Amino acid sequence: MILRANCKINLGLDVLRRREDGFHDLETVMLPVAGLYDIVELEPAQGESELTTKGIAIDCPAEQNLCMKALRLMQQRYGVGEVHITLDKRVPFGAGLGSGSSDATAVILGVNKMFDLSLSEEQLIALASELGSDTAFFVRNTPQLCTSRGEVMRDIELNLKGLYLVVAKPEDAVSTREAYSGVRPFVPQIPLAERLTAPICEWQQNVKNDFEKHIFELHPTIGALKARFIADGALYASMSGSGSAVFGLFESVPYGIENEIIHIEQL
Repeated sequence: MILRANCKINLGLDVLRRREDGFHDLETVMLPVAGLYDIVELEPAQGESELTTKGIAIDCPAEQNLCMKALRLMQQRYGVGEVHITLDKRVPFGAGLGSGSSDATAVILGVNKMFDLSLSEEQLIALASELGSDTAFFVRNTPQLCTSRGEVMRDIELNLKGLYLVVAKPEDAVSTREAYSGVRPFVPQIPLAERLTAPICEWQQNVKNDFEKHIFELHPTIGALKARFIADGALYASMSGSGSAVFGLFESVPYGIENEIIHIEQL
């Protein structure tokens, strides 16, 4: 079984408050990026379960990889058999694109089909939520307004048809711990969903990613990349998630930033 584990971008990201459990309450809109994906292949294992990786090198023990964590979770809960996972890593990590979370969800969805578990969407979301804050998003894989840690979702309509999404990543990588270490929680007067109903040309002033200020101070190249997108005519540009990837929404394909671009697609 071969699955495409696409990534996501964040349209706005408000860090509202720190919770007693150490996590933060967030409000963000996640948008799937259909054409930028890892490939996850699942097949019955002849012996014990294992993970084979190719593509972008992953400096992580196999059992610590989210794909294996997802498989172990399914084995523990449902007693499924041994599986050989091949992960063709194409989406950069440390980029705020959620590729590791997407890979894990692909394993959960694939195992569900492979072993005819017939789990409901609610059950799949609950399983994915155990592995990360944005992992559940990829069960639905449609535009979602995400709250709490990111796992509480509701559908949201966005009219981005015809625009070009450009995703770029500088050499810098940003860890989740680094991103949260400098963020200052704040509850905006106007909720994100309401701000996103404004024309896109107004988003740059009103739709913010709360991680940017701190991250741009530590990694000026990320801030410079966002500035270049705006200078090149982006209707809206932002860092995605906790970074370091930056994306822009354009009316036409921009030129002059080819070295950093990793993906362009028309929405």
